[in-house]
Amino acid sequence: SSLAAVAPAAPSSPASRRVRSVPPPSQELLLLSGVELARRIRCKEVTCVNVIQTYIGRIKEVNPLINAVVKDRFEAALQEAHQVDKLLLEGHDDEESLREKFPYLGVPVSIKEAFALQGLPNTSGLVNRRNIISTTDATVVSRLKQAGAIPLGVTNCSELCMWYESSNRIYGRSNNPYDLECIVGGSSGGEGCLLGAAGSVIGVGSDIGGSIRMPAFFNGIFGHKPTTGVVPNDGQFPSAEGIRRSFLCTGPMCRYAEDLEPMLRIMAGPGIAKLKLDENVSLEKLKFYFMEHDGGSLFVSPVDKEILQAQRKVVENLEAKLGVEVQHVAVSKMKYSLQIWSVMMSANSSDGQKIKNFTDLLGDHGKPVWPSWELLKWTLGMSSHTLPAIALGISEKFVNYSPKANMKLEGMAHSLQTELVNLLKDDGVFLYPSHPVVAPKHHAPLGMPFNFAYTAIFNVLGLPVTQCPLGLSKEGLPMGIQVVAGPNNDHLTLAVARYLEKEFGGWVCPGRC
Repeated sequence: SSLAAVAPAAPSSPASRRVRSVPPPSQELLLLSGVELARRIRCKEVTCVNVIQTYIGRIKEVNPLINAVVKDRFEAALQEAHQVDKLLLEGHDDEESLREKFPYLGVPVSIKEAFALQGLPNTSGLVNRRNIISTTDATVVSRLKQAGAIPLGVTNCSELCMWYESSNRIYGRSNNPYDLECIVGGSSGGEGCLLGAAGSVIGVGSDIGGSIRMPAFFNGIFGHKPTTGVVPNDGQFPSAEGIRRSFLCTGPMCRYAEDLEPMLRIMAGPGIAKLKLDENVSLEKLKFYFMEHDGGSLFVSPVDKEILQAQRKVVENLEAKLGVEVQHVAVSKMKYSLQIWSVMMSANSSDGQKIKNFTDLLGDHGKPVWPSWELLKWTLGMSSHTLPAIALGISEKFVNYSPKANMKLEGMAHSLQTELVNLLKDDGVFLYPSHPVVAPKHHAPLGMPFNFAYTAIFNVLGLPVTQCPLGLSKEGLPMGIQVVAGPNNDHLTLAVARYLEKEFGGWVCPGRC
């Protein structure tokens, strides 16, 4: 797929000199965590206006290449920045009380377009919704605003947030900042690539099958899927219904591990009481487990050698530096991750509530959609839907397990959950690949549609997971690993994330800083 539209080459330059990645960020302000930016703003070491202007400048530099921000609010953001500076000049509050009241005072934040952000579109890439403008904020968005964060805009996602390449017929396709010819993942892909490109420092994503963790993996950043039910999901489209409510998780995405915990606290609000974030974690006392791959599912790509190598380095590091034994486990049911997730996604909830079909969602704000007819229109270039969405609509009709197979797989889901919860208890951490391959080329996911099973299984199990970056592959694409803990033990995965950042360098500048 040509990038000519995105990055026009100078007439004299040969095709081989086409832009491969985004340029590295040149401003020091772009290389600080949200926590550190907030501190400098509070202490008046830097003005909020300067921080916001620097990020707006960076977005203007990278967005023509990566197409991450689909609608900005730069003018409003600058006005809000002026107010922050005015508030600080008046000097009513001391630094400590400002930190408590507004932990992210003046810090830029980006928001996945599937979330309501007042005055901005909320289409989830569905053409029928292109005129919908949010009149309110999603709960997590309003909590971040109350904490002082300043939204810069909304970012791209896959159509209806149900595919792992972020492309749709309203906003087009997003590109990977490390290699523009590669995918950004989905569905929070615009969020992932904007953060990876240093066009934002903290962001909001959501995850029902890996939609925070896959983009975080492909774009070399941190992404956290909290324990089920800790962070509210309201104010996003499509909303989860029935049993899917317990699979969908809203969580933080960021470049620096130290932002994960404060963001989680803010987004969770009162729900944070379920977690133990105030507990001190002594990594040496944790029990570590790992699996190199899912055990060989027929539907999923084998894990890349380089990803296995990166995982081995993590194991060796933990054993050498912390003196722990990282135990290899073989959880045989992981092989059926895809089937378990698929069956559980369409299971009836305990109150017998039927799940809305994907095809019905495609018809939101418009006429009913016939996926087979849409496929015909698509081949003629006349459909307003993307091929993955049409394919999902078609497969929904034909891929039905027998009641017996359904029962067997539902039983397997429950026994797998019991097995992992018993293994991890309150002091265990499980290391598992985030994805079997590094960011593939655009459209390639159509040939390996089920690779999301590596992340999706943990949505069904309701466990907290942090995706942590582990440097770049030989080709310069990000690698990473999932750190999993038992329910409500998010503090363990976050502590391991901070440790891995210190040991392996965390986010790496694209285009080489």
